[in-house]
Amino acid sequence: MLPCSGASRIFEGPCLSSVAGVHTRETGLRQDRNVTSAIPARTAVLLPGTGSDEVFVRAVFGDPLSGIGVRLVTPGIPRDAELAEGYLAALDAVAAETDAPIVVGGISFGAHLAAEWAVAHPGRCAGLLAALPAWNSSPGSAPASLAATLSADLVARDGLEAALAGSVADVPPWLAEELSRAWRRHGDGLAGRLRAAARRPAPSLAALSGLRVPAGVATCVDDPIHPPKVAHEWASALPMSSIGETTLTALGTDFASLGRATVLAWLRAVRQNRLSGPFVVRKVH
Repeated sequence: MLPCSGASRIFEGPCLSSVAGVHTRETGLRQDRNVTSAIPARTAVLLPGTGSDEVFVRAVFGDPLSGIGVRLVTPGIPRDAELAEGYLAALDAVAAETDAPIVVGGISFGAHLAAEWAVAHPGRCAGLLAALPAWNSSPGSAPASLAATLSADLVARDGLEAALAGSVADVPPWLAEELSRAWRRHGDGLAGRLRAAARRPAPSLAALSGLRVPAGVATCVDDPIHPPKVAHEWASALPMSSIGETTLTALGTDFASLGRATVLAWLRAVRQNRLSGPFVVRKVH
């Protein structure tokens, strides 16, 4: 979750930067196109963070993935199911209708769910794109978990519109727009979904260590809600991973910068593992 001017002003997902703030610069994407023929999948399913939606996910990942020829699928907000179960079912559905293994991923809580699915279905997963993981194992006192709970309390106490009005009062215009759209789309279910996400465990580092697919992990180095330490722990645990770093300095000016950092890290993981030995993923039902 991303704090802007207080713990109650939360929008999980949009941690952005300028290209200059991305250690894996845009030129790296051009350089890595010589390994796109080795990309192990052509479909990626990406999930949003709590309180966010697929609109933001497309803004972050659409251009970076289309630039390497990977089709992006962004499931909408589940309406007739619990948030986590609905998104996990969406991953199942896309995997069932796709001939080859798929890349899965997401932003913050969406990254948690994607990793959870990948660990449970390694034969159906060709890669992981994890932007801004917020914790591993039990959330405990993780900042994102505490922030989600505070936001849920605000919505439950004051109602969605009043909570939204207070939350966007002194945030940048782009964030006010994202919050206003996404929170209203969640509607009456927002508070419950925030609480459910706040208490759901993410995969443990031990579980991640058994996921042998290329993984790109991205962090904002100055983000206190998604601590860089967590992203580095994920990247260290995942055996076929690389990490991309960006900052918060260009919030709202370039949504795709976070996607580039994640995708470039994944391309490096694909390339590194291609050089170290054969990497073949076949769909296992």
